[in-house]
Amino acid sequence: MSSVLPAPRPAPTATAAHATIAQVRSAVAEVIRGKDEIVELALVALVGRGHVLIEDIPGVGKSTLARTLAQTVGGEFRRIQFTSDLLPADLVGVTVLRPGFERSEFRPGPLFANFVLADEINRAPPRTQSALLEAMGEQTITVDGTSHALPSPFMVVATQNPTEHHGTYPLPESQRDRFMLRLSMGYAAADVESELLRAAGRPPERAVAATGTLDAVLAAQHAADEVFVHADLAGYAQRIVQATRSHTGIRWGVSTRGALAWVRAAKARAWIEGRTQLSIDDLQELAVAALAHRIIANGSSDEGGAVAAEHVREILATTAVPR
Repeated sequence: MSSVLPAPRPAPTATAAHATIAQVRSAVAEVIRGKDEIVELALVALVGRGHVLIEDIPGVGKSTLARTLAQTVGGEFRRIQFTSDLLPADLVGVTVLRPGFERSEFRPGPLFANFVLADEINRAPPRTQSALLEAMGEQTITVDGTSHALPSPFMVVATQNPTEHHGTYPLPESQRDRFMLRLSMGYAAADVESELLRAAGRPPERAVAATGTLDAVLAAQHAADEVFVHADLAGYAQRIVQATRSHTGIRWGVSTRGALAWVRAAKARAWIEGRTQLSIDDLQELAVAALAHRIIANGSSDEGGAVAAEHVREILATTAVPR
């Protein structure tokens, strides 16, 4: 008796993917209430093939955002609690010798998922943090000389406590540069917090219905790649980046990789808003979230990146825009 394999499902069209992303946005916003801008930026990073670093105090919804985003698109989700004794192998996996066999096999770590929550990433030492570099930059992991591809889509959402907290390690520049956007959740609005307090004591509702699919996310990513960037806007973006390298208050400016991530995020924002061409607003609205964490300001420690963010705003205000 012969078996007939089912025909592969056709990939969603760009129009269908756009409608799906809009549904995902609404579903996440129902859980992360009063934070529409944060939800939009998280989707920008997802559609732009990027990763997100969320810096804030504990208990403001950082982990909930990552978990909800994964649930709404039906992706595999893994949460890794970063601690001072976490080892690189705890993230990427290990090669082990099978008992009774003369061969070894690779046992993948928790990074092999569509959405990975790196919770309190700065509580792990730099050696462990560096295990994420290849995964976030190339979507592969190399163990014992063998490369293993990670799933698609792949997104890391890392949370970070303020660096003045005990037992934290500042992220090295190479690690921060792997994040497309840096966000801050902030406290909940008063009315939202009041409703949460009224419901205190009820069992939390973990399950969120999937309104999207991984295929739709991949289709959205491909469609966002096709957003047109005019030469004048590319030149404007380069002047902004160049200004970060020559600013008197900045020791290290934005790298070429950082500039590419900024433009990719701006293209994703344009596509999410239903446009096929990049606008200057896309670049300007994302400049602080995409560039400030890649800048090393002169002088004392820049806790929270406030000085770097102010430098980016100053550069935006003083750089001529295309006519």
